[in-house]
Amino acid sequence: QVYPGESGGGLVLPGGSRRISCDVPGVVFSISTWSWYRQPPQRERELVASIARDGSITYSDSVKGRFTMSRDNSRQAVYLQMNDLKPEDTAIYYCAVDAQQRSWSRSKLYWGRGMQVTVPS
Repeated sequence: QVYPGESGGGLVLPGGSRRISCDVPGVVFSISTWSWYRQPPQRERELVASIARDGSITYSDSVKGRFTMSRDNSRQAVYLQMNDLKPEDTAIYYCAVDAQQRSWSRSKLYWGRGMQVTVPS
Protein backbone atom coordinates (compact mmCIF):
# COMPACT_ATOMS: atom_id res chain seq x y z
CA GLN A 1 0.00 0.00 0.00
CA VAL A 2 0.93 3.61 -0.51
CA TYR A 3 0.21 5.93 2.40
CA PRO A 4 0.37 9.65 1.69
CA GLY A 5 0.81 11.63 4.90
CA GLU A 6 -0.22 15.26 5.23
CA SER A 7 1.24 17.72 7.72
CA GLY A 8 1.24 21.41 8.47
CA GLY A 9 -2.44 22.15 8.90
CA GLY A 10 -3.96 24.22 11.65
CA LEU A 11 -5.42 27.64 12.40
CA VAL A 12 -4.33 30.55 10.22
CA LEU A 13 -5.57 34.12 10.50
CA PRO A 14 -7.15 35.72 7.42
CA GLY A 15 -4.52 37.07 5.11
CA GLY A 16 -1.94 34.75 6.55
CA SER A 17 0.14 32.02 4.95
CA ARG A 18 0.74 28.36 5.59
CA ARG A 19 2.71 25.65 3.86
CA ILE A 20 1.29 22.17 4.00
CA SER A 21 3.20 19.05 3.07
CA CYS A 22 2.54 15.57 1.88
CA ASP A 23 5.02 12.77 1.66
CA VAL A 24 4.89 9.11 0.76
CA PRO A 25 7.22 7.03 2.92
CA GLY A 26 8.81 3.87 1.62
CA VAL A 27 9.65 2.61 -1.82
CA VAL A 28 7.13 3.25 -4.57
CA PHE A 29 7.77 2.14 -8.14
CA SER A 30 6.18 5.16 -9.79
CA ILE A 31 4.12 8.21 -8.92
CA SER A 32 2.50 9.91 -11.87
CA THR A 33 0.36 12.63 -10.33
CA TRP A 34 0.21 14.32 -6.94
CA SER A 35 -2.91 16.23 -6.04
CA TRP A 36 -4.30 18.36 -3.27
CA TYR A 37 -8.03 18.21 -2.65
CA ARG A 38 -10.12 19.90 -0.01
CA GLN A 39 -13.55 19.46 1.47
CA PRO A 40 -15.11 22.55 3.02
CA PRO A 41 -17.78 22.07 5.69
CA GLN A 42 -20.97 20.62 4.25
CA ARG A 43 -19.64 20.70 0.72
CA GLU A 44 -18.23 18.26 -1.79
CA ARG A 45 -14.54 17.45 -2.06
CA GLU A 46 -12.86 19.59 -4.71
CA LEU A 47 -9.56 19.56 -6.53
CA VAL A 48 -7.24 22.37 -5.44
CA ALA A 49 -4.05 21.69 -7.37
CA SER A 50 -2.23 18.86 -9.04
CA ILE A 51 1.24 18.27 -10.46
CA ALA A 52 1.87 15.79 -13.22
CA ARG A 53 4.93 13.68 -13.84
CA ASP A 54 6.27 16.24 -16.31
CA GLY A 55 6.00 18.96 -13.70
CA SER A 56 3.00 20.74 -15.17
CA ILE A 57 0.70 22.14 -12.49
CA THR A 58 -2.97 23.01 -12.57
CA TYR A 59 -4.89 25.03 -10.01
CA SER A 60 -8.54 25.59 -9.30
CA ASP A 61 -9.76 29.07 -10.11
CA SER A 62 -10.47 29.73 -6.44
CA VAL A 63 -6.80 29.42 -5.44
CA LYS A 64 -5.01 30.53 -8.59
CA GLY A 65 -2.55 33.30 -7.79
CA ARG A 66 -2.63 32.55 -4.05
CA PHE A 67 -1.54 28.93 -3.77
CA THR A 68 1.62 27.39 -5.17
CA MET A 69 2.25 23.67 -5.43
CA SER A 70 5.74 22.23 -5.63
CA ARG A 71 7.37 18.84 -5.61
CA ASP A 72 10.57 17.39 -4.20
CA ASN A 73 11.26 14.09 -5.94
CA SER A 74 14.25 13.33 -3.70
CA ARG A 75 11.98 13.44 -0.67
CA GLN A 76 9.01 11.89 -2.45
CA ALA A 77 6.97 14.84 -1.27
CA VAL A 78 4.86 17.75 -2.41
CA TYR A 79 4.04 21.06 -0.81
CA LEU A 80 1.25 23.58 -1.07
CA GLN A 81 2.18 27.13 -0.18
CA MET A 82 -1.03 28.95 0.67
CA ASN A 83 -0.94 32.74 0.79
CA ASP A 84 -3.60 35.35 1.48
CA LEU A 85 -5.79 32.76 3.15
CA LYS A 86 -9.50 33.47 3.40
CA PRO A 87 -12.27 32.00 5.54
CA GLU A 88 -13.57 30.17 2.47
CA ASP A 89 -10.28 28.22 2.38
CA THR A 90 -11.35 26.50 5.57
CA ALA A 91 -11.54 22.80 4.78
CA ILE A 92 -10.08 19.38 5.33
CA TYR A 93 -7.15 19.14 2.94
CA TYR A 94 -6.31 15.80 1.39
CA CYS A 95 -3.27 14.64 -0.50
CA ALA A 96 -3.78 12.06 -3.24
CA VAL A 97 -1.23 10.27 -5.35
CA ASP A 98 -1.72 8.30 -8.53
CA ALA A 99 0.89 5.65 -7.95
CA GLN A 100 2.12 2.28 -9.08
CA GLN A 101 3.37 0.54 -5.96
CA ARG A 102 5.39 -2.13 -7.74
CA SER A 103 6.41 -2.63 -11.34
CA TRP A 104 3.74 -5.28 -11.73
CA SER A 105 1.04 -3.29 -9.90
CA ARG A 106 -1.75 -1.35 -11.48
CA SER A 107 -1.73 2.38 -11.07
CA LYS A 108 -4.13 3.43 -8.34
CA LEU A 109 -5.21 6.59 -6.54
CA TYR A 110 -4.16 6.62 -2.90
CA TRP A 111 -5.55 9.08 -0.39
CA GLY A 112 -4.12 10.61 2.74
CA ARG A 113 -6.23 10.86 5.87
CA GLY A 114 -6.69 14.60 5.51
CA MET A 115 -5.99 17.44 7.87
CA GLN A 116 -7.89 20.52 8.93
CA VAL A 117 -6.97 24.02 7.83
CA THR A 118 -9.09 26.69 9.49
CA VAL A 119 -9.20 30.35 8.59
CA PRO A 120 -11.63 32.11 10.97
CA SER A 121 -13.92 34.82 9.73
